[in-house]
Amino acid sequence: MKRRLFLAAAACTLMPSIALAHGPTRQKITVTAEVAADPTEVWSVVGGFQDMSWHPAVFATKGEGGNEIDATRVLVVGEEGGPTIDEILYKYSDEKMSYSYRITAVEVDVLPVTNYSSHLTVKPRDGGGSIIEWRGAFYRGYPNNDPPEDLNDEAAIKAVTGVYELGLDALVERFGAPGS
Repeated sequence: MKRRLFLAAAACTLMPSIALAHGPTRQKITVTAEVAADPTEVWSVVGGFQDMSWHPAVFATKGEGGNEIDATRVLVVGEEGGPTIDEILYKYSDEKMSYSYRITAVEVDVLPVTNYSSHLTVKPRDGGGSIIEWRGAFYRGYPNNDPPEDLNDEAAIKAVTGVYELGLDALVERFGAPGS
């Protein structure tokens, strides 16, 4: 009986530590934009994995493999000689106007995330035009407990949301908003 009480007391003492010992949780975001252009017109701009010239933050895109599974691309961010983000394509459907990719290499001071994957899709909009959906799932840039402020969950969510919004805003500017 004494042994059981001791074990129960030990378990109760350790439980708070175990509960606090978990690592980061996977974050997920979805950002959408509606544009006046037909989906095929929008897809002709965003559907090429090797070409992200439509995104204002991307100075240049280099890569191999076109839109084939395991194609790679390296995004040069900002300006010539700027930081890079390496990505690989793991799903592509011209018919569904959708592709999925993941980051294979990025410095956390460029984008404060780890284990990042993303999906870009263009869909028809009721009443005409298109809906562009950009979804991402990722972990914060600091994988351990007590991350610094610039590498915590909030920083990761803010950074990825900012990237998506900047790109989608550029597409709205390019194609116009529905009804405008």
